[in-house]
Amino acid sequence: MRVAGGLALVAVAVLAEVNVLAQLRPGTPRSIGELAVATGQRPSTLTGVLDRLERRRLVRRRVNPADRRSFTIALTASGERAATRVHAAFAALDARVRADLPPSATDGFHHVLDALELHTKGTT
Repeated sequence: MRVAGGLALVAVAVLAEVNVLAQLRPGTPRSIGELAVATGQRPSTLTGVLDRLERRRLVRRRVNPADRRSFTIALTASGERAATRVHAAFAALDARVRADLPPSATDGFHHVLDALELHTKGTT
């Protein structure tokens, strides 16, 4: 399957890794809890994903200075390059989809997303 400029999504594990990379920004570490919420993954599932990304040297874990019982996740230099490719692939896909839709369709879609967010906050 080809998606957005050659981003091949071939396995659930890869999807989970892409999902994490899409949520990280250079120089902005995030807690595992924040990533779990942002990616919609359970912390226990996310731990395995982070293990794989860390083995591939795309992310690094550090003790959270605000709460030494937890960790923060940050991109490495290689991870920044990978995340940039992920962000570019999603941006290209978004642009192609929007080009095929009238503005009223995307506006309506955003209204639906806003309503879903409003009514599902705190339910995960």
